[in-house]
Amino acid sequence: MQLISPFSALRPVAGHAQKVAAPPYDVISLEEARALGLGKPWSFVHVSRAEIDLPEGTHPYAPEVYAKAKENLYGMSSILMRDRVPCYYVYRMTLGNHVQTGLAAAVSIAAYELGQVLRHEFTRPDKEDDRVCQIDALGAQTGPVLLAYRQHSEIQSLLLEASQGTPDMEATLEDGVCHQVWVLSNPEILNRFTDLFGSVGKLYIADGHHRFAAAARVSKLRPNTTPTALAVLFPDSEMCILDYNRVVKDLNGQSTLDFLARVPFDVEVVSFAVRPEVRGTYGMYLPGQWYRLTARVETVPPDPVSRLDVSILQTQLLAPILGIEDPRRDKRIDFVGGTRGLSELENRVQNEGMAVAFSLYPTSLEELMAVADAGEVMPPKSTWFSPKLADGLLSQVLD
Repeated sequence: MQLISPFSALRPVAGHAQKVAAPPYDVISLEEARALGLGKPWSFVHVSRAEIDLPEGTHPYAPEVYAKAKENLYGMSSILMRDRVPCYYVYRMTLGNHVQTGLAAAVSIAAYELGQVLRHEFTRPDKEDDRVCQIDALGAQTGPVLLAYRQHSEIQSLLLEASQGTPDMEATLEDGVCHQVWVLSNPEILNRFTDLFGSVGKLYIADGHHRFAAAARVSKLRPNTTPTALAVLFPDSEMCILDYNRVVKDLNGQSTLDFLARVPFDVEVVSFAVRPEVRGTYGMYLPGQWYRLTARVETVPPDPVSRLDVSILQTQLLAPILGIEDPRRDKRIDFVGGTRGLSELENRVQNEGMAVAFSLYPTSLEELMAVADAGEVMPPKSTWFSPKLADGLLSQVLD
């Protein structure tokens, strides 16, 4: 079974990547999407968040949204091109001093179903259904999955060699991330990458569980198409995980004093926003006040899931004290990526109707791989990878 394959990408024509590239659909709010698309007719946000071009109040999962996304994608035919032959694509992201270089490829869905592409989270049914409808309506996968593989020196050398010279595409988004892509069509280089990735063993889904699961489902709906998922593969040594924080809408019928009395951690009142610096500690924000929490764990749980900070918070506080039994489905909890900062937690509590916020120490990639290797899953929204891949630079047409 071949793990990865080259594909003929749908991508911006030369010199137009900056006009097209957009943040991933799932990290921007509707208001942010509207602002990004305002006066920018070629921004891919008109495809990934097509509800911005429909009347206010349109449900994001309404059929007309997917129809509008298809209309908008076809309307970009003058600024998008499709490579005539299957290619691999070196994809580099640079944010400040952080640089990571990977390979964009079509990844075997059979490998995913056989456990060679490992997940670490369950998907939310509504989010997965949304991606199925989007991919099926467009006839294309337009949001790459972010995959990790264990460091491989030969792959790294080949990536660096293949990314010399001027990139074929370059775009810098509002978050400051510079995205560069080199197109690789030389058959010898393609075969070399295919062979090298065939020896890496396992791939790990870092970001994009819903996209990969949806791609697998669409391959069943369209049995005449090649069963692959669009992804960019990066070495674990270059990837960065930030904190993924929590906000909860209410205190489960308790007063603030009653809730504080029931918090099963050591609680310290502090005069500053708490960004945990070690495992086992948390920040908690109630209106106008930060607290530092320290978990009372006598021994580290033996299994790779229970020992995670996100698991300890979920099993010891969110579920028994705040009644969040299923964070995948409970509408009372929301998640805030670390790039938005601690001020966003304060804002959600002070101005947007949330009752309490929690800041966490980031899950490590080693912890993620240990969970995936054990065939287990983490609580939802345990990892926030930064930087994020852009939408619109590379799409995979379903042939």
